[in-house]
Amino acid sequence: MPVPHLRRASWASRSSLEDSAASGEDETVEADQGNVLSHIISQLRPGADLSRVVLPTFILEPRSMLERITNFMAHPDTLLPMSTIDDPLERFVSVIKFYLRGVKKPLNPILGETFTCYWDYPDGTRAYYISEQTSHHPPKSSYFFMAPEHHIRIDGTLKPRSKFLGNSAASLMEGIAILRLLNRGQDKEKGERYILTQPNMYARGILFGKMKYELGDHSYVRCPENDLIADIEFKTKGYFSGTYNAIGGTIKNEKTGEVLYELSGLWNGEMHLKDVHTHQNELLFDATRAKHAKPLTRPIAEQGERESQRLWQDTVKAINTRNHELATDEKTKIEDRQRDEAAKRADEGVEWRPRLFRPVQGGPNGPDEGEEDLDWIISAQVASHDPQLATKQIQSIAPIVQGQKKSSQFQIPPHSSQRAKSADPASQTQHTTANAA
Repeated sequence: MPVPHLRRASWASRSSLEDSAASGEDETVEADQGNVLSHIISQLRPGADLSRVVLPTFILEPRSMLERITNFMAHPDTLLPMSTIDDPLERFVSVIKFYLRGVKKPLNPILGETFTCYWDYPDGTRAYYISEQTSHHPPKSSYFFMAPEHHIRIDGTLKPRSKFLGNSAASLMEGIAILRLLNRGQDKEKGERYILTQPNMYARGILFGKMKYELGDHSYVRCPENDLIADIEFKTKGYFSGTYNAIGGTIKNEKTGEVLYELSGLWNGEMHLKDVHTHQNELLFDATRAKHAKPLTRPIAEQGERESQRLWQDTVKAINTRNHELATDEKTKIEDRQRDEAAKRADEGVEWRPRLFRPVQGGPNGPDEGEEDLDWIISAQVASHDPQLATKQIQSIAPIVQGQKKSSQFQIPPHSSQRAKSADPASQTQHTTANAA
């Protein structure tokens, strides 16, 4: 797993359902742990790709990326009002506010891993989340979120790349998310679309000194239909000046280039929005007062063996009790099984296919035109304007709420049947794939 997904020792008492502390705080690598980390990094050169490096469990946060992405949707006070705002510019600002509240540190799961959950809101409505690791090398985490009664849908694929930078490590967060307000826009099926990218992550002081996490570089939020774009810079601290966790940016009309608002502040503190015409400066929000709405999941006993919380439960328990030898053993079992599965597929000519997501069909006049960077999108039709029908369609994709029966979609594809098919002359003309069909 990539080095930027390092964890502080004090996280060991947290469960996988608890949120981590804010980034930017000091973290010290313990002496014995530092020796192990130094040994690993001594084998690397600056700029090296870390995606294939196996790291010890004491520097990994006990939570899968698929589960961690839900932090992006965990603030209903900023999420749900977006679709109710009539003014396009005010609506765009509300999307920026929602976007900035969801910035967190993700992790990297195994191929074919899935995670589902839901939120029950105070107004009696419910939102759903479905995710799957659609690629391992390179890692790609694809996800789908929808709050049907609030006309909000999010599709995304996160594609992290990791690099070693000496006393620092970087996780370059490629990929996009597309947020749709289904009751807005000219396209009644697609809705009004907002295209979002993620800032990159840096772990400083991984060999010596105090360890710090930073978000860095530029990310963007675009609404092509309304010609609006936000360029948000996550500023890293310089050697002799600057501060941690600072942001700056602008909201402008993409067609004319006119700057409408300026953004400033700390992404983990107060953020301000300044109207460049009136010079009025207002508090966009205070992240220190943000309320985190944790998602609800089915009991582990109801989960399939490939679902995140069940898959990693023994590893997480060992990490939380600081039994790193046991945690390493449990983690190694999962990684060895994944390698065995890959070898078996290679021997049998089986090509992996995600179970819950399909390839994006982009290009001119394609059903997913303009969404090519998603790579994968949920493999189901979900009604845009009928919440009851949408709920049924979503729950038919995979088990989400307690009591739903397990699905064959959560079982690893049977290799014996693939070998049997290859022996059948009638099947030899067909391309063999491993999926949940």
